[in-house]
Amino acid sequence: MSSSAVSQSPLDAVGADVALSDYCGIGKEMCRSQARQLRALERYSGCAGSRRSATAELALAAGLTVRQAERKLSLAEALVHRLPRTLAAMEEGELDELKASKIAEVTAVLSDEAARRVDEIIVHRLAGKNSSTLRRAVNGVVMTVDPDGYERRARARRQTRQVRLHHEDETMSSLTAKLPVEQAGAIYASVDRAARKLRRLPGEERTTEQLRADVFAERLLAARGGDASIRADIHVYVDLLTLAGLNNEPAEVAGYGPIPPWLARQIATEPSSTWRRLITDPETGQLLSVGRHKYRPPADLDSFIRVRDRECGTPGCQRPAQFAELDHVEDWHAKKGETSADNLGGRCGFHHKVKNEPGWYHIPHEDGSYTIITPTGRRFIHHPRPFHPPRTAA
Repeated sequence: MSSSAVSQSPLDAVGADVALSDYCGIGKEMCRSQARQLRALERYSGCAGSRRSATAELALAAGLTVRQAERKLSLAEALVHRLPRTLAAMEEGELDELKASKIAEVTAVLSDEAARRVDEIIVHRLAGKNSSTLRRAVNGVVMTVDPDGYERRARARRQTRQVRLHHEDETMSSLTAKLPVEQAGAIYASVDRAARKLRRLPGEERTTEQLRADVFAERLLAARGGDASIRADIHVYVDLLTLAGLNNEPAEVAGYGPIPPWLARQIATEPSSTWRRLITDPETGQLLSVGRHKYRPPADLDSFIRVRDRECGTPGCQRPAQFAELDHVEDWHAKKGETSADNLGGRCGFHHKVKNEPGWYHIPHEDGSYTIITPTGRRFIHHPRPFHPPRTAA
């Protein structure tokens, strides 16, 4: 149903009130359930070994990313030990996990005593606030409770400026920059002015939002002399027949996922792109060889593993193997595991360290897969993904 059809439907105030009341009532039940979950997580964190090991196992067991698992554990511990009034509000159905996390995040820098003081104050200011306005309110209380600390942290935070890349769906990504407020505001204002100026030009069909994005990209990519050419340092996997336009199988970008064939062809035809030949087994789709004619080749084996694995070998982790560490599946020191393609895998730094924690085991299998056993005995199997479906002679 279209939005216009919804807006033109006759008003049923009684029915709408009942439905909205049901929604809010179910929301209160969810708040209570989330509070029970977080109490269980706090108990788990107290008996699950090292923090790194506990985080990795929670991520696997609950289908979370490592960052999500770490945030869950931190929130559970903060609520139980530092923010009991906030946790009580969740158990009463007044506060959900998202809003509770805003309180925990802002107070994480405080001492236990200061955090409890904020907890006592903010619990009386919850009514009518969404997660954004609640966070702002907590910041105001923190400034009152710890004014000197807030001043020191404000100065220190300005040293944490950074840029991050986050891949999204359907060929899009987000590029976020953490900047001092006056710089971020000035950049946005400048980009906005340029976009609105272009929007007024005759024949301009792009929206203001699209123009802001285009101006931002052009300014960042423009090099000295106006050269805006790009040298993309990413791994793109595409079938030769697709590259030639003879079929339309999806391509793949390591760490991102599938991309449409037209985009793979566009990247491949950029003057600055470098091609590398990959030879696969037609019966399994697994990689057999990596062509050596490429830009600044590293050691052959290192290159082979990074191209073959594409991403970290731990289920659920999408860190590109291109930027990961090479790890012996069967430990080299303790078990004399060979330094070979069959016993090496790309693994992000976090999961490389987790593998050596007590209670973690990685058991390789002949088909290239391996079983991960966690400290509580849970088993997860990693299967190498083929580069294409098995192909018969026909």
